Amino acid sequence: MCGRYSQQYTWAEVHAFSQPLTLTGPASNLQPHYNIAPTEMAGVLVPQADGSLRYERMRWQLVPRWWKKSLKEVPATFNARAEEVADKPMFRDAFRSRRCIIPASGFFEWSGPKGDRQPWYITAASGELLGFAGLYDRWRNPETGEEVPSCTIIVTTANSFMGQIHDRMPVILDRADWQAWIEEPREDLLRPAPEGPLRRWRVTQAMNSSRYKEADAIEPVEPEGGSASAKRGTIATCQGD
Repeated sequence: MCGRYSQQYTWAEVHAFSQPLTLTGPASNLQPHYNIAPTEMAGVLVPQADGSLRYERMRWQLVPRWWKKSLKEVPATFNARAEEVADKPMFRDAFRSRRCIIPASGFFEWSGPKGDRQPWYITAASGELLGFAGLYDRWRNPETGEEVPSCTIIVTTANSFMGQIHDRMPVILDRADWQAWIEEPREDLLRPAPEGPLRRWRVTQAMNSSRYKEADAIEPVEPEGGSASAKRGTIATCQGD
């Protein structure tokens, strides 16, 4: 699954990433978020009626607009499985009509046994942002009347590179597929990323806590007993054919 990710980019960077689509929204300084956990706020690219994208902040845990219980009773909807998204009640309405793109600098996954979990950071080898396939909705709290915008990241089976760590990964949309994803609920786009330019490295075990928010959350660390050269060697790149 995808239980943690990061967003550390400027408005200019996310604007360039959105091209050729037009990006609207508050063109202000965007604060970096190195360890976004479920129920926290995250940046989302939301399609508009004129074909542009609007940058909005949303709660990362989808709350469908028909939800009748409290916010605390929402189940774990921060991920939506690609094979269930069209039919599962928590996601199917949003899949039909409220699809979005979630820009990420990278995401985290874990390997190893319980009690000694090793966090890894996965990002684009090019240094560019990643565009996750997402869904969004707007729920109104019946007790306060407050509107709560929320989102989820769609996950699929892992490619072989990610499969060395975990059996699932976020759906990373090719830029050429953005328009198709926005216009139609295309299940065929919800596939593993190609065996192309992703890279990963070990990061601090402080990341085993969702409360750790420091900038070094995404920095490479050397394996226990390793050297500076071993530290560099923790970076693994998946090269395409």
